[in-house]
Amino acid sequence: MSLPSRPVPPAESGDGTTGPAVRGEELARLPPALARALDDFVGHLEVSRGVSRHTARAYRGDVASMLQHAARDGVGELDDVDLARLRSWLTTLSEQGLARSTLARRGAAVRVFFSWARHDGRVAADPAARLASPRVVRALPTVLAEDAAARMLDIARDAARDAAAEDEPARLREWAAAELLYGAGVRVGELVGADVDSLDPDARTVRVVGKGDKERVVPFGVPAARAAAAWLERGRPALVGVRSGAALLLGDRGGRWGQRQVRDAVHRLARAAGVEDVAPHDLRHSAATHLLAGGSDLRSVQEILGHSSLATTQRYTHVTAERLRSSYEQAFPRA
Repeated sequence: MSLPSRPVPPAESGDGTTGPAVRGEELARLPPALARALDDFVGHLEVSRGVSRHTARAYRGDVASMLQHAARDGVGELDDVDLARLRSWLTTLSEQGLARSTLARRGAAVRVFFSWARHDGRVAADPAARLASPRVVRALPTVLAEDAAARMLDIARDAARDAAAEDEPARLREWAAAELLYGAGVRVGELVGADVDSLDPDARTVRVVGKGDKERVVPFGVPAARAAAAWLERGRPALVGVRSGAALLLGDRGGRWGQRQVRDAVHRLARAAGVEDVAPHDLRHSAATHLLAGGSDLRSVQEILGHSSLATTQRYTHVTAERLRSSYEQAFPRA
C-alpha cells in the first residue's frame, strides 16, 4: 500500500481550531513502542511532508487518543492494534458525545498514521484500511444577509470615526479587520499572519499564506481599502513597539494581534449591529455566498478563498439555492 502523497489536514471548525491538545503526562503513559511510533510519525509529517506545526499537533492529538485507548486494553506493540480495537475506540468516543465531524477527522488521522506505519514496515498489515468513519452531515454555513453584513461593517466604521483619542487605535483595528475578513474573504489565521507589505493599496490586494503554506493574492474593495488606510495611518503607529515587527495588525501591547482577539472583536461588532452572532469564519462564508449570488463563477470564488478543491466551494451554491427557495416561497403566490 502506498502512502498518500500528502496528509489531508484535520478539518477546521468555524473558529479555526483543530485537533485535541495532548498533555505530556498522557503521552508519557504510553508504552515505549507506541510513544516512539507516534513521535516518528509526527516527525515524518513535519520533515518529509512539510505540514505546519499546527497540523502536526492536531495529528498527534488524534493518533494519541487511539493509542491511549489501545494501551488501556493492554496493547504494547503497534502490530497488536487491530480493526476491532479501532472500532472500539471510535465507539467509545461516540459514547462520550463527540460530534460526527470530530469522529470522522480522528478516523482519517488514524488511517494516515497506519498507512505510514505499513509503508515504513512497522506493521505487517494496515488495520485501519477498512475502518469506516461516521458520515458527516454537513450543515450549511452561517451566512449573514447582505444588508446585515453592511450594517455590521458600518457599525465598525462609525465606531472608528467617533472613538475618543485613546480608543481610536483599537476601533480602527476592528474596522480594518472586519472589512478585510469580509471584503477579501480571508481566514482569520491568514489575516493575523499578514504583514504590512502584504497589502498593495494601489492594486487593492492582500497577499496571504493559507493552508499548506500556499500563498495567494486576494482582491478587496474600496471600503476595505479605506479601513486599511486609516489603520495604517493613525491606528498602527499608535501601537507599534519593539515586538511589532512587520505585523499588519497589532495588539494593545504592540505584538501581532491574535486570532482569539479577532474573534472577540467580531462577536462584539455583531452584537453592536444587532445581527446574528457570527465568528470571523462566518464573514468568509458570507463573502463567498454574496460573490456567487452577485454572479461570480465558481472558479473565481475558489481562487479567492484558496480552496484546493472546487467541491469545497460548491457548498456555497447550496446556500444561495436555499435563499432563493426561501425568497420564492415567501413571495410567489403559487409557491
